[in-house]
Amino acid sequence: MSQNIYDRVQANPKFAELVKKRSSFAWKLAIVMLVVYYSFILVIAFSPTTFAIKLGEGVTTVGIPVGLGVIIIAFVLTGIYTQRANGEFDELTRQIKEEARSEK
Repeated sequence: MSQNIYDRVQANPKFAELVKKRSSFAWKLAIVMLVVYYSFILVIAFSPTTFAIKLGEGVTTVGIPVGLGVIIIAFVLTGIYTQRANGEFDELTRQIKEEARSEK
């Protein structure tokens, strides 16, 4: 990419909007994941008997489905980010690229 196009992209207000929206959204999802993960770790550290409670007559404890829930939440948050990235963020990127090319 030539320096001229690079400068036009950076000067585009839609580029600043894209960076702001994408960063804000990514940080919100990261905070949600960190809260979930560290809550899980804190329960393990300070109340290990909570996750040791057996479910039914077998060997499965409360910790197993909670741990799986943490993993599932990570996948769901990734899906949410991907969906928004493929929609709103890609559309803004397309508009920025078109405007940069048309200003030649």
